[in-house]
Amino acid sequence: MPNITYFSDIENRMKPIKLSTFIDLFAGIGGFRLALESYGLKCVWSCEWDKHAQKTYFANFGEIPTGDITKIKEKDIPSHDILCAGFPCQAFSISGKQRGFEDTRGTLFFDIARIVKYHKPKILLLENVKNFAGHNKGKTLNTSLRVLDELGYFVFYDTLNASHYGLPTSRERIYFVCYRKDLGIPNFSFPEPTYEKIYLKDVLEKNADLSIYEIKRKDIKITKNRKQKLSLRPIQIGTINNGGQGERIYSISGHAITLSAYGGGAAAKTGAYLIDGKIRKLTPRECANVMGFPKNFRMPATNSQAYKQFGNSVVVPVLMRIAGQILKSCGTDIK
Repeated sequence: MPNITYFSDIENRMKPIKLSTFIDLFAGIGGFRLALESYGLKCVWSCEWDKHAQKTYFANFGEIPTGDITKIKEKDIPSHDILCAGFPCQAFSISGKQRGFEDTRGTLFFDIARIVKYHKPKILLLENVKNFAGHNKGKTLNTSLRVLDELGYFVFYDTLNASHYGLPTSRERIYFVCYRKDLGIPNFSFPEPTYEKIYLKDVLEKNADLSIYEIKRKDIKITKNRKQKLSLRPIQIGTINNGGQGERIYSISGHAITLSAYGGGAAAKTGAYLIDGKIRKLTPRECANVMGFPKNFRMPATNSQAYKQFGNSVVVPVLMRIAGQILKSCGTDIK
């Protein structure tokens, strides 16, 4: 595949930056890959330890990601221009010791750091849960920023909600864009919200047998008017049982709640919704739709595994918008 040339000096275009490859760490089912491949970039290596997620990844990309990243040597990973990772949130056990890189040992962020230290990719694109910023009283974030700075990167981060970028689901995530300092790109602007008028009702499955997703219980309570005004947020209209997590009912005139890989309750992982006079969970395909996966995305997993995979996944169109901003900041026009 030919290299794609971008430029770090937008005005003078003095420093061409060739970007053509990326690696996909903690790949899950390939959300990062879908986003970056949409711009013509090539994935040269992927890593994911979950066997079920590996099967979904293979069904869509024709390759099985390498397994446990902690057992993989840096030198065995191909060189790459961009490192992508939706990494798990872990406390740094000796955070606050001001030992930089060493402070991250024993965590999966350490594995990102050691790969970055060895390969020095031009750009890092990272994603984590919203609470990462306050995790371990802020020490986790501060140590991460310090390590990335010591590794030679300008770091920019912000929390974006998928609801504000054309997806009918509330999903707040913190995103990091990091440029190697020698590229001369000291500034970055995350994409502005678009507030597109799309709602859960717009992405529901039609002409499918949905009976297995229906929730039939005597303790269902609709506490608000069934007809709600359209809104770019979840609208709770009722409860199941005591209304705990996984026991709340929402209107399809709003957005889906944040999909979860775990949790209990009658509507665990997706929430419950009043649809065509019935209370039901979302289907795996509807989960794919609210997360912005393409219509042809294959889902070979069981329903239980599919819910877990989408609950752990990234929102593809949000990543596409961020990737577009990255390319613009490098001096290329994105349509």
